[in-house]
Parts: sequence; C-alpha cells; structure tokens
Amino acid sequence: MKRSALLCTLALMTAPVQAQVNTAAPAAIAGAPATTVQTITVHGPALEHALEGDSAEREVLVVLPPSYGRDRNRRYPVVYALHGYSIGARQWTGEIHVPQVIENAYAQGAQEMIFVFPDSKTAHNGSMYSSSATTGDFETFISRDLVAYIDAHYRTIARRESRGLIGHSMGGYGASRIGMKHADVFGALYLMSPCCLSARGLFGVSPEAMQAYATMKSPADSAGLPWAQRGMLAAAAAWSPNPKNPPLYLDLPMAAGPAGDYKPREDVLAKWAANAPLSFVDQYIGQLRRYAAIAMDVGDRDGLKADTARLHDVLDSYGIANSFTIYEGDHTNRVAFRFQEQVVPFFSQHLVSGKRP
Repeated sequence: MKRSALLCTLALMTAPVQAQVNTAAPAAIAGAPATTVQTITVHGPALEHALEGDSAEREVLVVLPPSYGRDRNRRYPVVYALHGYSIGARQWTGEIHVPQVIENAYAQGAQEMIFVFPDSKTAHNGSMYSSSATTGDFETFISRDLVAYIDAHYRTIARRESRGLIGHSMGGYGASRIGMKHADVFGALYLMSPCCLSARGLFGVSPEAMQAYATMKSPADSAGLPWAQRGMLAAAAAWSPNPKNPPLYLDLPMAAGPAGDYKPREDVLAKWAANAPLSFVDQYIGQLRRYAAIAMDVGDRDGLKADTARLHDVLDSYGIANSFTIYEGDHTNRVAFRFQEQVVPFFSQHLVSGKRP
C-alpha cells in the first residue's frame, strides 16, 4: 500500500476515507445475541474553550450487551475504543463492522461488556488524543470526562480492573499515550496498528504546503486542503499549539527563511518528538506494570510494523508481559476480523466481571 512520506509520519493511509469503511467482515453467526446501539452526546469539560473552535459536545456510540435491558441488577465491564485519523466513531464502527463482530464474539463465548466509541474528530480531522489548548484536552476527556459520564449513566463496574482501552492507528497512538499515563483508570490495554510511536522529522512538508497554510484565515479552511496537508495541521495543533499565533493557534515545523526558502524549526520538532510514546515510555514503566494484560498487533504489510515491534521490545526489556502479533494484512483489511477474533476475547478474558458497583 502506498503512503506519502507525511502520512508515514502520522501513520495515516493515503487511500480515500470511504475506502477505509469498505473492509471485509467475518460472516454473521446465526442466532448471535443482539446488542443495542445508542448514540449519545457527552459534554467534555476538558474540551471547553478549544482555540480552533472544536466542540466540547462529542458524539459517542455505546453498544450495550444483549442482557442489559432485561437483567437490571447486573453491572458490566466497559471497553473504550478509539478511532483513527480522518474517520470518526461512526466511520470506524462501519470499518470494523460493529455491532456484528461484537455479537459474533458473544456467540463464541465472550463475556458481555459495554463498548464505548467516542468521536474525536477536529477541525483538521483528528485530535491525536492529546492535550492541547488548540484542540482541547482529549487525553483528559477520554480518561476522565467520558469515563465519569459512562459510569454515571450506565450500569458499569466502576473500577479500573473492569475498564479496557483500545485504539486503531491514531486511536492506537491515543491508547498508548493515555494507557501509559492513566493506568489508574484502565486495567487492560490493546493497541491495533498504533501510529506515531516514534519521533519523526519533516517528511512530506513541502514549500507548497507551507504556502497553502499561509493563506488560511481560520482552522475551518483546512477542509479545502489535500488530505495529507490536513494531517500535518492535526499534528501541529495537537503537539505544537500556540495560543499567541492566530488564526490557527499552532506552530508549524518549518518557517520561511530570508531567501524565501523554508527551514526546519527545531523547537517545534522537539515538541513533536516529546509526544512520541517511544520517547516517553521509559517514564511510565511503573504504570504499565499495573495492567492485567497488554496486547499489540500490526499487519505484515503495514508501515507501522517496525515501531510497534520496537514498543514490544521495550516492554520486554523491562519484563512487562505483553502479547505482540504480526498478522497477514495491511493497515485496515483485517481490522474487523481482529476485533472479533482477538480484541473482544482479550477483554473478555482480562477485565473483571461481576455485579458489584
């Protein structure tokens, strides 16, 4: 699969967004118990006053297990699932064929759980699940605001041992970042083809892109830019925000030189590097030891394979048990199968169930 150099930086595919949804699905299992899918809106205090105007009201899809409506004394573990760049929660649930794959997993013996899919798209098509004055603090929104809302409105088992966190691509980055920093909230962690694990340079940042950014009057103008150029803005908004630099409120990794050329900004690149999980994982080993289980997978034809393997090696070097699988496939073509056959059973096995609150 071809990738632009910039999207290797962000680990985002160059295929159209629509193609990401057209993935193969496992066959439906006859008689699989039906789930209930609810669409709700969750207000995120951590997202208020985002400088680029992103809303603090986030759409969230909640998949309730088959027994939820009839067994009103039962409480359930919860899995929080984070989507990738340029696709929101609705698009990702289409890509992984929810709720069918969850229902199939239940039919194959997985314990019942609540699945939560928050939408984290922004003006530039993705929050990177980071903490930024420009986009809002999506890290805190996921780890605090969303968890608190779900625990208050659904019959959850409100303990870290009964909460799981998973993400794919940009969502895998978010799960790695949030997972390392918030092991007090989550008890099991799964990374699917995580992007952006290592520090990157100026791949794909062209003078043409810089000239296009210079004409923008507001963050909303990025909707008219090529997909890769929006991706670079998403990274800058998340990792190099600047409240004193309107109208985009971010710093770009290049700047115009005196001769009309463009030079790298090492201070901005240093901020980007500081947000790479492979740069800060050593600071969170104690947190990672708290997890009941950690799993990672990536396709053998996915450009993210090397970085995912590196993260696995780091955990191994510290003696942290983790499962690492390289499967046959690319970035998206097996995600529905992996979700049904690996992700749901993983959390079924490692999240604590029961009826206690």
